[in-house]
Amino acid sequence: MLSRLGALLQEAVGAREPSIDLLEAFVEHWKGITHYYIESTDENTPAKKTDIPWRLKQMLDILVYEERQQAAGEAGPCLEYLLQHKILETLCTLGKAEYPPGMRQQVFQFFSKVLAQVQHPLLHYLSVHRPVQKLLRLGGTVPGSLTEKEEVQFTTVLCSKIQQDPALLTYILEGKKTVTRKKASREPTALPQEPASPDSKTPDRGPCGAWGVTAPLPAETEEPDAGTGESNLITSLTNLCKSKKGRVALKAQENLLLLVSVASQAAATYLVQSSPCCPVIVEHLCHLYQSLPTLLDPADIAALEGVSWRLPSAPSDEASFPGKEALAAFLGWFDYCDQLVMEAHTVVADALAKAVAEKLFVEILQPQLLHVSEQSILTATALLTALLRQLRAPALLREAVAFLLGTEQRPAAPGDGPCTLCTHLVRHCDHLSDEISIATLRLFEELLQKPHEQIIRSLILCHLEGRPYVVRGSPEPESYEDTLDLEEDPYFTDGLLNAGFQPSAKHPPAPATNSDGKTAVTEIVNSFLCLVPEEAKTSAFLEDTGYDTYVHDAYGLPYSLNLQVTSVLSRLALFPHPLIHEYLLDPYINLAPGCRSLFSVLVRVIGDLMQRIQRVPQFPGKLLLVRKQLMGQVPGEQLDHQTLLQGVVVLEEFCKELAAIAFVKFPPHGPHLCLSPPPEGHV
Repeated sequence: MLSRLGALLQEAVGAREPSIDLLEAFVEHWKGITHYYIESTDENTPAKKTDIPWRLKQMLDILVYEERQQAAGEAGPCLEYLLQHKILETLCTLGKAEYPPGMRQQVFQFFSKVLAQVQHPLLHYLSVHRPVQKLLRLGGTVPGSLTEKEEVQFTTVLCSKIQQDPALLTYILEGKKTVTRKKASREPTALPQEPASPDSKTPDRGPCGAWGVTAPLPAETEEPDAGTGESNLITSLTNLCKSKKGRVALKAQENLLLLVSVASQAAATYLVQSSPCCPVIVEHLCHLYQSLPTLLDPADIAALEGVSWRLPSAPSDEASFPGKEALAAFLGWFDYCDQLVMEAHTVVADALAKAVAEKLFVEILQPQLLHVSEQSILTATALLTALLRQLRAPALLREAVAFLLGTEQRPAAPGDGPCTLCTHLVRHCDHLSDEISIATLRLFEELLQKPHEQIIRSLILCHLEGRPYVVRGSPEPESYEDTLDLEEDPYFTDGLLNAGFQPSAKHPPAPATNSDGKTAVTEIVNSFLCLVPEEAKTSAFLEDTGYDTYVHDAYGLPYSLNLQVTSVLSRLALFPHPLIHEYLLDPYINLAPGCRSLFSVLVRVIGDLMQRIQRVPQFPGKLLLVRKQLMGQVPGEQLDHQTLLQGVVVLEEFCKELAAIAFVKFPPHGPHLCLSPPPEGHV
């Protein structure tokens, strides 16, 4: 009987020995760290050459091992000692003092590993929350800090915890202790009476238990943290995003992206209303914009493609130019803002998009777009085009469209008030400076590619609705000649037919119509193909000709403005809307007095062209040579009348392009339809 009792007592004692040994070892290692500061006189020895890193590693291992021996949700004696004696706060103070040298690095690493490896929820305790906030203020304040790597690891752990429990986001950001009741959990509270001396082997016993107060957690209690300040997780991450170390910056950006994407409604509202999230992100965007060189070549801006927030540096295979790296940094951060808006909670996305629109678009770009300086207009327009090219987030696109086009979806009447930005931009398409005209046309071409209904409605459809360009109640034209009665059109009073203009074929017969009264696609295609007279055509003499052949060489060449105009018109003609098709692609509409269509303008242009080419000696040979030059087949020697000759080539290709668009939009049906061959390479 006595032997059995002795065995049971021995077993019980043996079961408690590991716990007692762990606590004693934990306290002993902590004493070793504190004694270093009492006994050491050498202020130059780096922390990594002392026993501090080893002792911190032993303390971490003890905490992890102890937790494995505890029941789920219960804190062991070593963890309670850590919490009650405010060890983390003490370490934070030592890290701030940076003594011994490199101690801050050791503290960041210890905090990161404790929060990552200890599964017990720690961030709700004031004795953990306060030092975490203080450590966040220590990091990310100095660009190029030696602890950037450790800082980003620390923030990564915090973001991982927030991802597991999104409710932590508001708690960490606002610097208050918010505790939610948990069923059947008994954890030590975060508010000990007084910290015991670190020299003691065991913590002071309070009136409520050996290792601290053990009571059910109160429901939704808050304790303000007096030392939170303005710097917190958001500002730390945004500062780390500016790091010159690519991996550090990328990891910080990924962490910030994680925060805004996991936010609950309450946390998202707090991010917008009570945190510096949106302001600091947009402030950095504006700073990068203002760091750009004053003089940037629009061709260089347009050529810099493939910049993303994950790879913000400029592609190495592209030609270098002054300001290339600064431009790549700006475009990379804008791409990151676009990504944030795409993935963030709706509340955050809308707020960030509005902040970008207000601070960058309205306060910085708009004054430059309206400036009297042509260089300012040119650079701002080219940069805005580059931003549109990268933009994908619907909320940010909505703000960009509102900025460029306004919120009204009807054409403004004369005298309706001051000119809008859109009105100024439309005027810039016909600027005295060809460079500004080209840059603005490219801006509109980029805008037309964006998936937003208001774009095509504000720019085109609001002017076409109600069909004000056709004669009211007029019958369908009975012949091609009726449609092209130049003498009766106020825009065609210069007697073009008498001046040598003859189409490449005889007038085609009256346009064929479908059962619904619409002009047959055959007639539309042939009308555009026959616009350019035979003596002005050269595409048949060369293979592999096409409208796109000339686009890549257009930057900076004499004919680029014509090419850009036709490019925008071609893109408009592609939109699948009956009014656009009728106005841009139907040669046979009965125009109202004073109205012009694309086809009628082309007729006038070609008539004027035919008058001018009569004065060019050896016109056919020179025209063919210019086409070969534009295609890069022969050296680009300077010729007389070169601009005119280039315009002829572009015009021929544009007419072929319009014919191809009409054919693609409304393909013929039925086996008996006779159709001229479409332009090669288009259909």
